Amino acid sequence: MYDESLYGAYAPITTPFDERGEVAYDKLEANIAKWAQTRLTGLVVLGSNGEGVFLTEQERVKVWEVARAALPRHKKMIAGTGCESTYATAKLNEAAAKSGADAVLVITPNYYRSKMDGPAMVRHYTALAEESARPVFIYNMPGNTGIDLPPDTILEIAQHPNIIGVKDSSGNVVKMGTVIAAAPPHFRVYAGSASFLYPAMALGAVGGVMALANIAPDLCCDLYELAAAGRHEEARDLQLKLIPLNTAVTSGFGIPALKQGLDWLGFYGGPVRSPLAPLNDAQKLKLRELMAAVGLLES
Repeated sequence: MYDESLYGAYAPITTPFDERGEVAYDKLEANIAKWAQTRLTGLVVLGSNGEGVFLTEQERVKVWEVARAALPRHKKMIAGTGCESTYATAKLNEAAAKSGADAVLVITPNYYRSKMDGPAMVRHYTALAEESARPVFIYNMPGNTGIDLPPDTILEIAQHPNIIGVKDSSGNVVKMGTVIAAAPPHFRVYAGSASFLYPAMALGAVGGVMALANIAPDLCCDLYELAAAGRHEEARDLQLKLIPLNTAVTSGFGIPALKQGLDWLGFYGGPVRSPLAPLNDAQKLKLRELMAAVGLLES
């Protein structure tokens, strides 16, 4: 059965780099120590916001090891392991389990997009679930992959007992509701963004993996707790308040905005890894205005 201790609010954390582009493991430890003091249920390490696709396999494994050692045991760690092939993903799932991850998050393979139909996805996830020593989450992220898993494919994949949920970043709450209504008892839906956490939870989602939680963990936890408690008016008001800033740090300015915001808040954001680029001055000004609007910074 599903481990209900996995319910809750997660930050898909950024990966800190130094000025040479090397992973700054000491900064990672320091950031995690701060996130660990919040009400976040846990962290997703090397999800989309972790620039995992820019890391070597050796870097990915070391990031998981360092992160797990820095994160208190009562906080959950979900490792982003998805690769283009089932074989490579299975190898990283094994490494993530050895590092102490509580679960693995597997994004849809997408390079050979025309061949990544429903049967291919079912084969991929089922094979991974058979081999994985940790439970598996599907990661549906059409904005990055160009693939949006339909409900019938998600539900077919969900039949495997070691596939316990989906992080859906599509924003399609109708699809989320369709999956929630028909999923087996062990399978749960997580909102993939703070911008639709409340409506997703109103339909039965049990948590969220939210980029915004990097810089606004308390606000994201407030939203989760209000939604979970059925305090609908307060949850709706907070949801609407967070949408502009959430848009800026996701589809708007993206990871560079998260890292800039972290720097302003006393974390270490640092540079992005090339070919991503830092914010320009106009983008910094807009980000600062949006962070001030929700009380994270002074105007």
